[in-house]
Amino acid sequence: MPEPRSPMASFAQSVQNVIDGPITWFRETIVEPNQEKYNWYHQRFNRVPTIDQCYTDDAVCRFEADQQFRRDRMVDNEIVSILRQRFEDCTLYEAPDHMIKCKPLLEQYEKATENWFIKYGDLGGYANAKTAYMKQKHRLIWERRHGPVGSGMKGEEQAAH
Repeated sequence: MPEPRSPMASFAQSVQNVIDGPITWFRETIVEPNQEKYNWYHQRFNRVPTIDQCYTDDAVCRFEADQQFRRDRMVDNEIVSILRQRFEDCTLYEAPDHMIKCKPLLEQYEKATENWFIKYGDLGGYANAKTAYMKQKHRLIWERRHGPVGSGMKGEEQAAH
């Protein structure tokens, strides 16, 4: 710090040091060494039990599972949005050879949208963890009976095996 030019500035500097000195010392010697250093800038929530781990009469667990489901859906929406934006940027930048140069990005985006639709598609805007769990259960039952979705239904001779 530069030296104060006048007695009033010197007095103001000493008052500043008396007030701010202990606060700065406390922060630098106690608070900052005990803080965890994170490499992200958003709030990190701990994972909570999923809806299938909750008892039917445990309203708090079901609420937490619904909130976790909503957070997961928002994250998955952003992932798909980022992949779409990357593909669109590649298409604009690499045109007219974009179908060759952007093919890996397109495949990654299509796989992400397929996975998003498997998990969240046809649930509507007011879906919760229970409806998503029921959708997953029904899909697994369908695949056990008829094979993977999109591969056509098993014939009678395949169903008997």
